[in-house]
Amino acid sequence: MARFKNKKKLFVKPVVKKNQPNVNHITGDKIPKSFVFSRGKLPGPVRQLQMDLRKLMLPYTALNLKEKRRNNLKDFLNVAGPMGVTHFLILSKTETAPYLRVARTPQGPTLTFKIQEYSLAADIAQSQLRPRCPQDLFKTPPLIVLSGFGTGEQHLKLATIMFQNIFPAIDINTVNLSSCQRIVLLNYNKDTKLIDFRHYSIRLQPVCVSRRIRKFVQNHQVPDLRNLQDVSDFVTKAGYGSESEADDEAATVTLTSDIGRVNRASAKSAVRLQEIGPRMTLQLTKVEEGLCSGGVIFNEYGNVSEKKKHEDADENMVTDEADEEEENEDNDEDQEEEDGDNEAESGDED
Repeated sequence: MARFKNKKKLFVKPVVKKNQPNVNHITGDKIPKSFVFSRGKLPGPVRQLQMDLRKLMLPYTALNLKEKRRNNLKDFLNVAGPMGVTHFLILSKTETAPYLRVARTPQGPTLTFKIQEYSLAADIAQSQLRPRCPQDLFKTPPLIVLSGFGTGEQHLKLATIMFQNIFPAIDINTVNLSSCQRIVLLNYNKDTKLIDFRHYSIRLQPVCVSRRIRKFVQNHQVPDLRNLQDVSDFVTKAGYGSESEADDEAATVTLTSDIGRVNRASAKSAVRLQEIGPRMTLQLTKVEEGLCSGGVIFNEYGNVSEKKKHEDADENMVTDEADEEEENEDNDEDQEEEDGDNEAESGDED
């Protein structure tokens, strides 16, 4: 007699992900969100720079954004509206240098930066003796600090507004100090006309507390007291830093709330910044009215030689060249199919 198994369909409860809010419930402002993607082919280091920028823009960005060669700018723009995306960061590479375009959706403006130099986050970590990257470091957006942009020039005013609006605004009266984990610093040098782009993590250390006591409280580990005659030797033993590792008054703040187990309210803590990357040196070359199109508000090269005009135009042609390559590949495939059909028909006639 045959045995029949009772096949029951398994019910798997779907995992429902909580959508990110579009409006700050405290300030009432719209939370800016971003897409970081590329146009054209990128070499390996620039591709890694793209991933570093996505991580920097967390949590209000698509970290695992899928890109295809067929996608054009309109495809990203069509998806940006329903998802509440307000800014595009577009990387491209020409024969001369990589470029970064920062655009406001859906109608612009667009700022084009030439990346003169850059260092990846991995390079920054390898250069440090003790790199620091806690797990919750990217759960909150970074703070933005601009320096040297107040020259009164129109293109620098637009750059200031763009960078200020690309990250969520904070209210100093209601902000949670524990959420201030990172900071993005942009410094404009009016002599060289270059922008230094830096990304730091913020770390607080209590003042007038020995390093041994601080490590004991943070690590929850029982100290080794076998070679000590008194517990006071553990606190005052030489060679483990002074009683205060930060005596500079400009680097100390008085906290209004407790942060962690060591930094307490109404106590002074020293502010430490540690670079986590990526690091870039940018040159603002062009400002356009629209989204990667429209009238040119500012052009660094101006009406100079035709060579520099072509160098500036090469960056805008990356998208068109990628689309043309895709169209040529599709046409070649269609031609191969037609040739195959013709050969089959001629064979049938024979």
